[in-house]
Amino acid sequence: MPLVNCRVCKKEFYIKPSHQKLGYGKYCSRNCSNIGVRTGKMVICDICGKSVWRTPKAFIKSKSGKFFCSKSCQTLWRNKFYSGKKHPNWKGGEHQEYRKYLLESGQSPKCGVCKNEDIRVLIVHHLDKDRTNNKVNNLAWLCMNCHFLVHYHSIKIIK
Repeated sequence: MPLVNCRVCKKEFYIKPSHQKLGYGKYCSRNCSNIGVRTGKMVICDICGKSVWRTPKAFIKSKSGKFFCSKSCQTLWRNKFYSGKKHPNWKGGEHQEYRKYLLESGQSPKCGVCKNEDIRVLIVHHLDKDRTNNKVNNLAWLCMNCHFLVHYHSIKIIK
């Protein structure tokens, strides 16, 4: 009666002699077999400190050498490096301020061309096309469609 020890949990179990000759009987169960054939290792999430399993392919593909337990932890890490002035699309930080100025001025949010009042599609247009000139008399509400037409087809704005 051949008794062998499991390679993972070290539990002693019985194996048929014919199976032992063929090289089987290394693991006591399918669960231990799955654990035994895994490659890779446990790493610690760089944000929250949780332990997470990563394969050798993950180590090769990682550009930063950092590993995360979830997309939310990865996003928290990425936002440290790609937010604000470090973001490649950064335009000086003034792009949303003029919307606030126009709302505070009391001018009703209505497109200056087609009179659309849906705030979801309204954006602020600079009449002199200078994005740094945020005076209220230089700003006008336009819907996205009319904004395109004003820039590329010289449509007039009714103020």
